[in-house]
Amino acid sequence: MEPKYKRILLKLSGEALAGEKKFGLDYSVITDICKSIKKCAEAGVEIGIVVGGGNFWRGRSSGGMDRTRADHMGMLATTINALAIADVLESMKLDVRVQTAITMQQVAEPYIRNKAMSHLNKGRIVIFGCGTGNPFFSTDTAASLRAVEIEAEIFFKATMVDGVYDKDPNKYSDAVKFDELTFSEVLSKELAVMDSTAATLCRDNQMPLLVFDMSDPENIYRAAMGETIGTIIKEA
Repeated sequence: MEPKYKRILLKLSGEALAGEKKFGLDYSVITDICKSIKKCAEAGVEIGIVVGGGNFWRGRSSGGMDRTRADHMGMLATTINALAIADVLESMKLDVRVQTAITMQQVAEPYIRNKAMSHLNKGRIVIFGCGTGNPFFSTDTAASLRAVEIEAEIFFKATMVDGVYDKDPNKYSDAVKFDELTFSEVLSKELAVMDSTAATLCRDNQMPLLVFDMSDPENIYRAAMGETIGTIIKEA
């Protein structure tokens, strides 16, 4: 079976890596996620990954801490997660590179766009840590940026719900799921998909976004194969 997409950018939340523990790393969960990523790679999909850091640190709830310092701490948390994912993928005999937007050359490559493209062209999985390397920007914005930079065909946002709803389905039983949306609708309706900076970046660069449920990691592979899941967001 041929994949629908040749190159994808996959955004994984840090919280997803913690599993039911809600904090830290659950290697059984990470292993299941990596098995699905491996299937994509073996099908010929070129994969870039951006990972969040919320399983270790959430700067927005850091009380009176300086926002810039809190965000820098969050960037370090994403690096822990990137290295953990790389370790599991490498144990599955996949060729992986970790690149960070903050230089830490003893543990990862610095993010260099041309080098990332070279890795992807050679079939290596590239994991991007440290967000954009700048405070005040979310990892969703970093994922949008990397998707555009590596010329991905689509941005996959793996979440804990099965798509985009008009309101929180965990709180409202009458929440309605959207199958398709535009980024302009996401912004005008203030839907809780991603922050406005990330949505605008995707919209302005014609980067389609697929939001789907991560509770079944196999959905990563299904999405890459073109199965109808989640909510697709693209500008008309």
